[in-house]
Amino acid sequence: MPIITTIILLFGLLGAGAWIGLSLMGVAIGNLYLFRSMPVDNLLAQSIWNTLTSPELVALPLFILMAELLYRSTFTRNLFSSLEPWVRNLPGGLLHTNVLGCTLFALVSGSSAATTSAIGRITLPELEKRGYDRSVALGSLGGAGTLGFLIPPSIILIIYGVLTQTSILKLFAAGIVPGLVLAASFMGFLAIRSLFLPKIEAPATTRAELWRIRIRGLPALLPFLILMSVLLGSMYAGWASPSEAASVAVAATCGIMACERSLSWATVKDACMGCARTVSMLGLIIGAAGFLSVSMGFLGLPQAIAAKIHAMQLSPIQLVIFLLLVYVVLGMFLEGMSMLVMTLPIVVPLILAAGYDKVWFGIFLVIVIELAQITPPVGMNLFVIQGLTNEKMSRIAVATLPFFSIMVIFVLVMALFPALISWLPTLIA
Repeated sequence: MPIITTIILLFGLLGAGAWIGLSLMGVAIGNLYLFRSMPVDNLLAQSIWNTLTSPELVALPLFILMAELLYRSTFTRNLFSSLEPWVRNLPGGLLHTNVLGCTLFALVSGSSAATTSAIGRITLPELEKRGYDRSVALGSLGGAGTLGFLIPPSIILIIYGVLTQTSILKLFAAGIVPGLVLAASFMGFLAIRSLFLPKIEAPATTRAELWRIRIRGLPALLPFLILMSVLLGSMYAGWASPSEAASVAVAATCGIMACERSLSWATVKDACMGCARTVSMLGLIIGAAGFLSVSMGFLGLPQAIAAKIHAMQLSPIQLVIFLLLVYVVLGMFLEGMSMLVMTLPIVVPLILAAGYDKVWFGIFLVIVIELAQITPPVGMNLFVIQGLTNEKMSRIAVATLPFFSIMVIFVLVMALFPALISWLPTLIA
């Protein structure tokens, strides 16, 4: 009965237009009042306080502030011109700027939507002006934009680490290899896809001239390399925690923007307001998710659902395929953060029992949340691209389908070869 009530309450509140955080909180309160006799108000206050005062969460607003500053920086706008001479002669040409641009921005942002928006507003007009296939350009941006959640620093991995008490540093390390492999897979697909598209001739230049152009464009990449070194280098060298590294990275971002004269009080104010809005939304969701987990524990829902799935006698790979299908369906109706916080209490015990660890499952969850980012009708990246281009949602969704398929295949590869995820985190004490 509590399971049916949970589903009815959740979709009823979401369908009525309630905020995600309030919907999760409403489900927890409703279930406790209906099926348990306890002081719900005291439990709510204690649960939210315990969740939101976690020291690991300090890094979250700092990474979001850095992404907001980067979004408004000049050096982000110079990214296309610096990448263009490096990819113009590759099969697929300048379409690769979407993937490389998103990969570089993801290394310093942590947000999928911010990555898609920041890179799309630069690359899409240039690709259209130069005659590249519009559908492939839209699809590659939608697919590569999801890397903002996987390549560290990742907002989703921070939240997952807090809710499951998993090392955020190990989660960050685990996201590097799959993020780069996915980026390479996207570029490989673009190279193959270009064989069936009209050829776009690169500007005629000698080898020496091309190298001069490439070298002249390197200063535009330097800010990203500096931020990546400050952020990731300090964490993996053991000099700073994620929160401390995020603080230094925000200061470095401000310093770089000041040197290029794009830092102003108006810019800082806009970035802080954008950060405050995002953090407030995430704080409500995280606090509500913590309370929902506690309430589900009191009701015994995770154990009941886990027992039913366990009774299916699924092998580890069958369990991964089953969860993948469940998450793909959920992604059609729920935003990625909602999927994460609602399912953790149920699926984490199942995954641990199947022999996978929490670090591996964190990467699995991030990738299925990335799938939700490009799954209609609520895929956030689809909305971002629609806002940039005014294209029909259906066309954007179809354009991203090949990249969706690549990520699904990668999840299955992860399940067969979990060491692909786990080997790098094992090097961290």
